[in-house]
Amino acid sequence: MPYIKKMSGKRAPAKRKLAEVFAPGEVLTDTSKKEWKLGVPIGQGGFGRLYLADDNSSKSIGSDAPYVVKVEPSQNGPLFTELKFYMRAAKPDEIRKWTKSHKQKYLGVPRYWGSGLHERSGNSYRFMIMDRFGRDLQKVFEENAKQFPHKTVLQLGLRILDILEYIHEHEYVHGDIKASNLLLGYKNPNQVYLVDYGLAYRYCPEGVHKVYKEDPKRCHDGTIEYTSIDAHKGVAPSRRGDLEILGYCMIHWLSGHLPWEDNLKDPNFVRDSKIRCRDNISDLMDKCFSGKNKPDELGKYMEKVKLLSYEEKPVYQHFREILLQGLKSIGQKDDGVLDFGLSENGDLQTNPRQKLVELSRWVKIHVRKKERQQLQPMRTVKQKWKMKEVQQKRSLLLLKQ
Repeated sequence: MPYIKKMSGKRAPAKRKLAEVFAPGEVLTDTSKKEWKLGVPIGQGGFGRLYLADDNSSKSIGSDAPYVVKVEPSQNGPLFTELKFYMRAAKPDEIRKWTKSHKQKYLGVPRYWGSGLHERSGNSYRFMIMDRFGRDLQKVFEENAKQFPHKTVLQLGLRILDILEYIHEHEYVHGDIKASNLLLGYKNPNQVYLVDYGLAYRYCPEGVHKVYKEDPKRCHDGTIEYTSIDAHKGVAPSRRGDLEILGYCMIHWLSGHLPWEDNLKDPNFVRDSKIRCRDNISDLMDKCFSGKNKPDELGKYMEKVKLLSYEEKPVYQHFREILLQGLKSIGQKDDGVLDFGLSENGDLQTNPRQKLVELSRWVKIHVRKKERQQLQPMRTVKQKWKMKEVQQKRSLLLLKQ
């Protein structure tokens, strides 16, 4: 199922019109005069709609269509912003040249196949065609007790570093890296793609970096649990911010916990917590991991992010080497296989050596979560059921050893 975009309440402008529903079979003509036939709608996000699509022909568009079309009323802003990024940085030939010159098997940036305006019932709609993708990582994360195996987290980090280096070289930063914006490949679930460039920021137009400036009106932009300290202060996104966000994501995916996760409604608390953790990264790691299972490479990664200045170009290979060393330390290598941990029957999809390590980490994480939750009243019936589910999974895992 392709990604369905969920707009952040803070950053989504109000009073936009929602696109009307187009019937399957409607034909859109892009700016290069290529025709695209729509299939069934597969979701909506923000103020746009998503449809399966393929080249125009006499055949109807089936469930195996290889493309997705995003449609929004032309007066809306997010798709226009996203289009500018795709047209500058995501043309198939450009991505192909990059992967070849950097000796990469693939690059997790969606390819741009076309766009245009479509008139219907007196209304104008902007549309964009891109590749179809599979499930988003947030769904996989939640299905697997909100924890990924160590190896998988490091491999995701490596692939996302590849993506960030590419978009940064094309003068953009993403600013909202998170599991729900990462989609698995439709045909190859071992590939991961970073989507949603509706809020992408051109940090270095014509090679001139934006200056550091705190703007109170922009404080806390982004997804609160992951957004960078710069963003909390109202500073425009930068390369170091993207790398910081990725660091928080990796820590969360591996530990199942961030120190500020119980106070997300208080953005100033989250900001101050992140500042304290930046100043004492060993304390951040202690709060998220037990001593024996503490991943040294993630601490080193965050230390290296900490040293970056606002306008500094990261040496991406140095960050890759930290994560590769982490793989080596657990007896693994970057083999391109994304193994997401708990299967539907509750077992761990890892090799025998890693199974015990991941099981031990999973149990300790959820015991610590339970202890934290016991310190405050249960707020909803839903929380009680969630705790019961965690306890059941924990018991099942212990029985399977």
